[in-house]
Amino acid sequence: MNSKTFLTVHAAIYGVFALALFFVPALMWPMYGLELNDQYALFLSQHNSIFLGGIAAISFLLREIEQGLVAKKLFKGLLVTNLLGVVITLYACFTGVFVGFGWSDPAFFALLSFLSYAQYKKVQLG
Repeated sequence: MNSKTFLTVHAAIYGVFALALFFVPALMWPMYGLELNDQYALFLSQHNSIFLGGIAAISFLLREIEQGLVAKKLFKGLLVTNLLGVVITLYACFTGVFVGFGWSDPAFFALLSFLSYAQYKKVQLG
């Protein structure tokens, strides 16, 4: 897949989750086995949307990038971000915080890690 397609899809995925966790967290989190039981939990979900939305914006705004040092660093940053997602969501699954649909998160982040790595390897520094 070319960089533009990858970054557009990456931005769309992160953007959808940012919007969902901001506007309908009470609908989203129970699918993962979590309960929003006070205003602070609701705020933390909405606060998390800052970072998801930021990653979406960066991916979208840099989707034209194909080659060079900046592209290499972008894909390395996305790889690290998605690998952190694998580790943290696996932890949540193994400790019983995430149940049900929550097991999809490590798989989702692993797929994005693999795709980020593939894009990273394709970039020529030329």
